[in-house]
Amino acid sequence: MKYTMLIAALLANNIIESEMGVSQWNLGLGKQSARSSGFGGFAGYNSQWDDVVIGIEASYLHGAFGGSAMASKGLAGGPLSDGFFHAVTATSQAAISISDTATLRARAGYAFGSFLPYLFGGVALGQADITRTVTVKDNYAFTFGDAVASCSSAKPPFCVTLVANQAQHGHLIYGYSGGLGVDVNLVGGLFLRAEWEYIRFTSSIDTNINTVRAGLGYKF
Repeated sequence: MKYTMLIAALLANNIIESEMGVSQWNLGLGKQSARSSGFGGFAGYNSQWDDVVIGIEASYLHGAFGGSAMASKGLAGGPLSDGFFHAVTATSQAAISISDTATLRARAGYAFGSFLPYLFGGVALGQADITRTVTVKDNYAFTFGDAVASCSSAKPPFCVTLVANQAQHGHLIYGYSGGLGVDVNLVGGLFLRAEWEYIRFTSSIDTNINTVRAGLGYKF
């Protein structure tokens, strides 16, 4: 559920929603970035024609990826139909924590001696915990000056704070992946892999994961 729907539900039948349209305010969260680490594995099947290698792979990565963001907007106006001036502040906060990701991807490479540089692309699935919180503060008084003043028990404005939360645990998210890498044959079927992968999850909260990986594999 997006923040607009949370605010609309929170303010149902409230005058500041019907006359100020709080749920339609732009509370875009912008971009946030964080660094983390993880571990996982991969398996696949390759076919080779001369020096061209075509294959399909599945990969798994476990870690703690994600972040949080917050946005706020305030607006004062009136008097509304209730006779009060209202100073309203709406705040939206969202956080996502991705613990597991899996990709299924096709790849194509060209062998140069012991080196196999390649490109790949495919689909991605993830398991995430997602939380959203919206807070609406409404200060209202008979005059504009009192409405925008700080709350005090001695005089107006009258102050109301409303909060709504939504949490999804173990939520399945989906998207796509792409990247490039190189396999370096060491001895026999043993090879070293270095890879960069970009994953974008487009459901619920738009989330990007960039990973740089190194690992060992064995070709049967």
